Amino acid sequence: MIEKNTFVQIYKVVLSSSERSSNLPDDTKRLPFEMRVKGKLMSKASIGDVVEIKTATNRVEQGILLSVEPFFTHTFGHHVQALKDVRDIILSEMEDVTHE
Repeated sequence: MIEKNTFVQIYKVVLSSSERSSNLPDDTKRLPFEMRVKGKLMSKASIGDVVEIKTATNRVEQGILLSVEPFFTHTFGHHVQALKDVRDIILSEMEDVTHE
């Protein structure tokens, strides 16, 4: 059981595929419009339960409880040497200008 006020993430379908705009590309409109949002759990619950949370902006949202104390899993990708080389060139040229 997950305690009240625990930081969690929920999931809900905002629009089903049939409710989406007809102006969308086919591969987009055939899927539901989904939302994942984080906030504090408003009552004890278990993963998979439909729960209410309070977000950082004090909105109350309802959805399926996905995870406890969620964290970021994205990165900015692998090191790109060409970008580092360009940065070094720019900094080098800026040093030349500031020392004139």
